[in-house]
Amino acid sequence: MKRIGFLILTFVLPYLAIAQDAAPNKNPITNDDLMMATALFIAGFTLVLLFVLILLLYKLREQLLDLTPPNEEELEYGKPDFWSRIFQLRPLAMEKKLILDHEYDGIQELDNPTPPWFMFLFYSSIIIAIFYGIYYHVIGDGKVMENEYAAELKEAEISREAYLKKFANAVNESNVTVVTDKTMLAEGKTIYDNNCVACHGALGEGKVGPNLTDAYWMHGGKIGDLFKTIAEGVPEKGMISWKKQLNPIQIQHVSSYILTMVGTNPPNPKEAQGVLEEAAK
Repeated sequence: MKRIGFLILTFVLPYLAIAQDAAPNKNPITNDDLMMATALFIAGFTLVLLFVLILLLYKLREQLLDLTPPNEEELEYGKPDFWSRIFQLRPLAMEKKLILDHEYDGIQELDNPTPPWFMFLFYSSIIIAIFYGIYYHVIGDGKVMENEYAAELKEAEISREAYLKKFANAVNESNVTVVTDKTMLAEGKTIYDNNCVACHGALGEGKVGPNLTDAYWMHGGKIGDLFKTIAEGVPEKGMISWKKQLNPIQIQHVSSYILTMVGTNPPNPKEAQGVLEEAAK
């Protein structure tokens, strides 16, 4: 009874833990919590049933062995030891009794049953497959590899953000360089589209802000000048500082993208402003 009580706790404790988490000032129960508790309940309940069944079969076997007289093999060859029972080993002296009547090309076959350890592994694999199917394809959503892939992507994104936070501050207006990588320029374009279009136009033609496609610059046309202008802003002209919204790497990318717009000659450009200066790339 103590063993049965111990096994019962294996599927009762998950619900106790969830009830504790649901107490005041604790996190509410989520669907994942209920799903995990249900899976543990099913597993624990099944373990209890298997344990009780094995215990009953063991007791029944003991009773039958006490009532069953020893067979002819045990009387003739002796009672087999533990390993002989596990691996179904037969004494060599029994070989003649185990030979089957048929033969193939002079090869005779012995009547040896499949060892219990092999049958145990076989039936265990079936039981494990049932639990696997229930957990991943009935209780869960079944998208096992897709979930793993999504989790790995999330971890990679977290690592990428940590890397940027660690090394982004090393870039400033004095050492910034123009990037030419397509992925980085694409990120710069995304930043431009999300933050700069309203003042400078979708093609850099200029609206409230100046035209970014000509060779005239109000605050310098080199990459360091653009970096400083975007990071610090130009309050007297209505341009805010972006260094709180964008990290230095992002400012580098959008500055490099702006330089790719020079000389594109978009339709309806705003009149030139500032000083003629060839952008340094």
